[in-house]
Amino acid sequence: MNDRILVTGSRGQLGTELRKLLPEAVYADVNELDITDAAAVGSFVRDNQIAAIVNCAAYTAVDRAEDEEELAYRINAAGPGNLAKTGCRLIHISTDYVFDGNSSVPYTPDAPPCPLSAYGRTKLAGEKLVLENNPRAVIIRTAWLYSSHGNNFVKTMRMLGSTREAVNVVNDQIGTPTFAGDLADAIVRILPEVSEENAGIYHYTNEGVCSWYDFSYEIMSLSGYDCKVNPVPSSEYPVRAHRPHYSVLDKNLIKKVFRIDIPYWKESLKKCLSQF
Repeated sequence: MNDRILVTGSRGQLGTELRKLLPEAVYADVNELDITDAAAVGSFVRDNQIAAIVNCAAYTAVDRAEDEEELAYRINAAGPGNLAKTGCRLIHISTDYVFDGNSSVPYTPDAPPCPLSAYGRTKLAGEKLVLENNPRAVIIRTAWLYSSHGNNFVKTMRMLGSTREAVNVVNDQIGTPTFAGDLADAIVRILPEVSEENAGIYHYTNEGVCSWYDFSYEIMSLSGYDCKVNPVPSSEYPVRAHRPHYSVLDKNLIKKVFRIDIPYWKESLKKCLSQF
């Protein structure tokens, strides 16, 4: 791929994984480029002769967003809109939080969204602005992202597992973990193929289905910790923002259009843990 690629949100989990695969790309975090500043985005893209963008930048403090929805909107909606308006080929990362979690079957990309949190609302608004402003944009919704760096569930569980005898984890929220390294691989495969013909919304997580309890149990087991994992209902952990109780994403479209294989979540967890 000879096109100059810009990766925004470059210090996050996904941006860090992309650095390993696309060392020649231009990487920018908020200190290098404020995506909420339309003029700054335009001049940055021109000055660096950018032809394609992977937008990993996001406001992801889900509970705090309930009190900072305006800020979350600027980063999650207005910012992606600014990137879309550059006309570059664009991959934009979105979330399972655009759904209400009331389904009992995996959500397809064309399933009606119904966000129940400020975070979800702002991410959905970002999707709309991207599609309205760029005919060569692919949106990839993902969920339960983790890696060996940054703040994420796997690192939290490993920390707790090494210091506690037991932890309580909710067992009534169902979804699929996503290893950031696998998603980065998929993005690198897809980016050269993004066109007006295949623009639109796709879903990517690892394969399989589990609860946060199942995920925690596997983390402890594979890490060799004796920490007991106790299943508890979400009602025991009240939080500001509503979490979807069921957010399994249907990945058939992305597999069919871009011909990618998706690893099973337990295998990807092993791969990630080998990096610690």
